[in-house]
Amino acid sequence: MTDTLSATGGETAGVPEFPMPRVARCPFDPPPALRSLQEEGPLARVRLWDGSTPWVVTRYAEQRALMADPRVSADITRPGYPAPAPMPKGTFASFILMDDPEHHRLRRMVQAPFTVKRVEEMRPAVQRIVDDLIDGMLAGPRPVDLVEAFALPVPSLVICELLGVPYDDHDFFQDNSKTVIRRDAAPEDRAAAGARLNAYLDDLVGRKLAEPADDLLSRLTERVEAGELSRAEAVQMGVLLLIAGHETTANMIALGTLALLRHPDQLALLRESDDPKLVAGAVEELLRYLNITHSGRRRVALEDIEIAGQVIRAGEGMIMANDVANRDPAVFPGPDELDLRRDARRHVAFGFGVHQCLGQPLARMELQVVYSTLYRRIPTLSLATELDRVPFKHDGQVYGVYELPVTW
Repeated sequence: MTDTLSATGGETAGVPEFPMPRVARCPFDPPPALRSLQEEGPLARVRLWDGSTPWVVTRYAEQRALMADPRVSADITRPGYPAPAPMPKGTFASFILMDDPEHHRLRRMVQAPFTVKRVEEMRPAVQRIVDDLIDGMLAGPRPVDLVEAFALPVPSLVICELLGVPYDDHDFFQDNSKTVIRRDAAPEDRAAAGARLNAYLDDLVGRKLAEPADDLLSRLTERVEAGELSRAEAVQMGVLLLIAGHETTANMIALGTLALLRHPDQLALLRESDDPKLVAGAVEELLRYLNITHSGRRRVALEDIEIAGQVIRAGEGMIMANDVANRDPAVFPGPDELDLRRDARRHVAFGFGVHQCLGQPLARMELQVVYSTLYRRIPTLSLATELDRVPFKHDGQVYGVYELPVTW
């Protein structure tokens, strides 16, 4: 590919469409077409739903360099930003889709509960949640859908407690969250689901303003009252944290379990060890190997950037295909192998640079508790259907499974 192709038009013959179909020998692998692009070079053109042709960045080194480059913007409102789907009118951008200083101003208002120290204080509570849900599974009928009975409730209960959202409303926010992040959903459906979530959080923020409690939403309302934050910003931050706080971790729990069941030797390492370091390393390897954010991280160039023998022009979009970067053989030898003893801490599952995932300490801790508990307490856990009958989330911005029938 050359840099002579306009990012907003021009000849697109031969430019592959993105996202590419995940049709592979293994449902955990990135799309074969994306791997082929990676073998050809670190940057290539792809075509999006609107006909634009941004760059896809497939190799690890170039992704890290660009995500740390101040000439690269995450601002969704900038011309050339490679949106994954049509944006509903009136879309309110969250702080993760902004640049500094506004990004930093808003991010610092919610980062305190996600520090490693604060997250570690939550570990006993998360352990109780995990054990209680496993008790419920063991006492119930078999087979059971692990997504409904365990993978979704764990992070939903945790984020509800942290935010101050009533867990009794989980069906409502989970159903609407699924619509918001479905990349094939009609813009009007996503807009309607987003409006329902906004209305719900706005009502909750109003209640917190009247009767604050010891939770993150109440702390945001204190910022509203102090004039540091608008009510709309507080609501949007609540929506973002609610969706991100349960969708991503839930998919990692279910998809990680399926991957381990398909690799019994690796599952045995987790089940038979009580070494916290091995568990922590296993979480990092599963994050690298699975990488559920399979739509890539989207950016746009503020200036011309020369990299890897190409020139990304100002105003041209970039897609950081982090799933295939985490399979870069130059960084992770034997990248298609699941190896829980591998040092995978350098993965880019949580991104890199100033926009690196805010909630990664919480996600890591939840996954450590889950992966160190579930398979030890249910040592004969097994898949209760054929792999080709498991419904994968090919239509979502977050990859995973819609359901996972298991038995023991």
